[in-house]
Amino acid sequence: MAKRNNDHLPISAILKEFVNSNNLQSGLNKVNVREAWAKMMGNGVNNYTTNIVLERDTLYVQLSSSVLREELSYGREKIIKMLNESLGKEIIRKLVLR
Repeated sequence: MAKRNNDHLPISAILKEFVNSNNLQSGLNKVNVREAWAKMMGNGVNNYTTNIVLERDTLYVQLSSSVLREELSYGREKIIKMLNESLGKEIIRKLVLR
């Protein structure tokens, strides 16, 4: 029986190298932020969320309810902290509710 050669890289390392070499991290961050928002906020807020855009370090969230927008604005810093913890790195520094 042939001896296996274990000099191969794990798939996670290969994917990380591919993402870095093709400058795909910013696009992945945008997708991850949308997923984190949906997961963290739940159906109540997601029903009123019409658009989520990440530009540089600012997250723009468009809401169809002015009452909800006002309520969320009081916890803006906490939302930023929770999203960054969910993402595992500090991507968002500013949250703009529209």
